[in-house]
Amino acid sequence: MAGFRTLTSRSVVLRQTNIDTDQIIPARFLSTTERAGLGKNAFNDWRWQADGTPNPEFAFNQPQNAGRSILLAGRNFGCGSSREHAPWALTDLGLRAIVSSEIADIFRGNALKNGLLPIVLDEADVQELMQRPDDELTIDVAARELRTPAGNVYAFPLDGFSQTCLLEGVDQLGWLLGRVDEIERYEAARAA
Repeated sequence: MAGFRTLTSRSVVLRQTNIDTDQIIPARFLSTTERAGLGKNAFNDWRWQADGTPNPEFAFNQPQNAGRSILLAGRNFGCGSSREHAPWALTDLGLRAIVSSEIADIFRGNALKNGLLPIVLDEADVQELMQRPDDELTIDVAARELRTPAGNVYAFPLDGFSQTCLLEGVDQLGWLLGRVDEIERYEAARAA
C-alpha cells in the first residue's frame, strides 16, 4: 500500500445517498481474496448496462473523470455489510480518498486499514465541493486538511494512528513489523 502526505486531484461526484457496500462491490464478486482486479467490478450494477456496455451516464464511465482519485459522495457512504472488499475495489479503481458528510463506521475502519482516506465534512461543504468537481483539490494528510484552489480550507478528523499509517503506507501489521527492533528491545529489557 502506498503512503501519501498530500494528494491533489479533481473529483468524481456520486450524489446518491446511502450508497451501501453491496452497491460499491456486489456480493457476487466476493469470492476472491485478491485485491487486484476488483476495481473493474466497483459499482458494477451502475456502471454497466444489461447488455454489458458501459452506462454513459455513470460518473466513472465519463471520460473527463478518468484518473481522478477523490470521490465526493452523498451522505451515509459505505453503509451496509462490513465487507473489506469495498475499499479494495475502490482503491483498485484508483481512488485514494472519499469525501462525504457521513461515512459508515465499519467502512471507515476498513478504508483506513487499506490506504483509502475517508473524509467527513459538513453537508453544506460537501454540496459546495460537488458544484465544482473540476477544481483540483489538495488533501494534506499531515495537516488533516482539504484545500480548494479558491483558498478554502476544510479541516477533517483523523486519529493519529491512522494518520501515521497513511503517511507511512502501512496497515496495522506493517506498522508493527516496522517496529520489531523496538519490540525486541522492550521484551529483552523486561525479561532481564
